[in-house]
Amino acid sequence: MTNTKKSDKEKEQPVRAVMTMPKTLADNVLNRVQEFTANKDIRLPADYSPENALKSAWLILLETKNKDGKLVLEACTKESIANAMLNMVLQGLNPVKKQCDFIAYGDKLYMQREYHGTIALAKRYGNIREAVGNIVYEDDEFEYGIDQRGYKKIIKHVQVLGNIDANKIKGAYATLLFEDGNREPYVEIMTMQQIRQAWMQGATKGASPAHKNFPDQMSIKTVISRACKLFITSSDDSALFEDPETDNFTIAAREKITSNANKGEEITMDAKAEDVTDKNNNGEEKKKEPEPESQLVEAEAIAEPSKLPGF
Repeated sequence: MTNTKKSDKEKEQPVRAVMTMPKTLADNVLNRVQEFTANKDIRLPADYSPENALKSAWLILLETKNKDGKLVLEACTKESIANAMLNMVLQGLNPVKKQCDFIAYGDKLYMQREYHGTIALAKRYGNIREAVGNIVYEDDEFEYGIDQRGYKKIIKHVQVLGNIDANKIKGAYATLLFEDGNREPYVEIMTMQQIRQAWMQGATKGASPAHKNFPDQMSIKTVISRACKLFITSSDDSALFEDPETDNFTIAAREKITSNANKGEEITMDAKAEDVTDKNNNGEEKKKEPEPESQLVEAEAIAEPSKLPGF
C-alpha cells in the first residue's frame, strides 16, 4: 500500500521554491553592482551598503502583493524585478528606511522613491543640511517676496494657535538650509490647489487615509519633495534619478543583469503559481498582449514622479 501522505520536507518545498526567486535575482544584481564598483564605473555613497539594501528588499518583496492579491514575485517578470532592485541600488536607497517602495503595474515591478528617499538624495547630492516645511492657514499673516534673481524669500509669517485647522489650509512652503551657512536658504511655495493637483498624480489620487486625516503633514511632504527634487536633478549624477531609460550606463547595466537573470538556475515555483516564462507548454513563444496606454502612462508616472507637472 502506497503512503500518499506528504512528508514535512515535501510540504516545505513550495515555500523554498518561492524564496529562491528573489535571492537569485538579488544576487545577480549585487554581483553586477560589485563589478561596476570595482571597475569604477559607478560610485556608491560611502555610507551605503548595497548588500544590506538588497537583503532588505528580498524580505519586503517576499510579502509584497499586487492589487489582485498575488505575490509580485510570482506575478511580475524577472527582468522588471531585477531592474527595480537595480534602480534602488543606483540611487543609494534603502527600503527599510522608508526611502523607496516597490509597486506592481501589470506584470512589471517598479521602484518608487519615497519622501525620505528624496530628502536623503538632496542631502547627499545637493549639499542640503536641513529641510523645513510649514503650513499657511487662513487668517495667518503671510508675506513673501521675489528678489532680482527670481528667488523667493519669506518676509513675514505670523501664526496663532487658533488658526491651525486642517480644513483651512491655504498652502505650504519649504525652506532648504545648505551646508554652506553663507548660502541663502532656498524657498519653495505651493498653494493648496497646486498641492492637490500633485496628489492627483499619485496612485491614490490624494484619497488615502493619510491624505484625508493628515492633509497638513502630507502637504509639507509634497512641498519639501518638490523643493528637494530641483537640487537632485541638477546634480552631477542627475541621470540616475530623472531619466534612467535614456541613460546609456543604466541601460547597459540593466541588459547585463536581466540577461544574467535569464541564464541563472531554473526557478521552480509552486504548481499553483502563475507562469512567468515567455513560452507556452509547447515551447512556442507566447504572444504578449500590449498594455493599455492608460496603464503605461500611470506606470511611468509612478516610476518617475519628478516629471509630473506641479510635483
